[in-house]
Amino acid sequence: MAGMKQRLAEGDKLLGALVRMPAEELVEMVGVAGFDYVLIDCEHGPADMVPLRQHIAAAQVHGMDVLVRVGQNEPALIQRVLDHGATGVVVPHVDDAGGAAAAVHAARYPPVGDRGFATYGRAGRYGTRTAADHLAADARETLVIAMVESDVGCRNVGDIVATAGIDAVMAGPADLAVSLGVVGPADPVVVAAVAEVHRAAAEHGRTRLEIVSGAQRARAAFESGAGLVVVNLSHVLMETFAALRAVR
Repeated sequence: MAGMKQRLAEGDKLLGALVRMPAEELVEMVGVAGFDYVLIDCEHGPADMVPLRQHIAAAQVHGMDVLVRVGQNEPALIQRVLDHGATGVVVPHVDDAGGAAAAVHAARYPPVGDRGFATYGRAGRYGTRTAADHLAADARETLVIAMVESDVGCRNVGDIVATAGIDAVMAGPADLAVSLGVVGPADPVVVAAVAEVHRAAAEHGRTRLEIVSGAQRARAAFESGAGLVVVNLSHVLMETFAALRAVR
């Protein structure tokens, strides 16, 4: 079965779900429902590596790829989640080409990056994958996704997406709103900033990852050019609970 990177290169549109740990059964339900991948949030959710391993395993049992949003652009964090079997990393608060390059260097093996090499973890199939096969899998499968979440990042987004090894980019509307000094993601200033991120992604041939709150917005995101769309399950669940409560 083709992996995320190959499917994106072939023009497939991939649907995922954003979850925060602990949510193993929710991860499994997403897999049973037929989603392509799950994005586990270790920035705004718990980041313990033991449950993360369990969540990655639950996703893989159901044939889903796993992206992990790490807490910060830090080599040890990035290496650890990839060694545990994540397909790729979403790196927050990338403000310039230097930050983008640092993320790539932490996530990819030489000669592209300088990630520490090991095959005895889950990613290396516990030592049964040869070094050559493990290096080939890294080149073929590992995704590095930069999040642009500040005014500075927006001004440098062309340099960020032009950085070799960056596969995709995601705008963070909530942080952008705070950085730009406006009231929320719907403010025209934020909408324009997000549009600039999307424009830069298209110009440089990078995949666009977009977070949405439901089916209608997911459809619109795909139609407007997003290759990766992730549904915020917290938002979906709270809307569902509110609708159910309203029947009283």
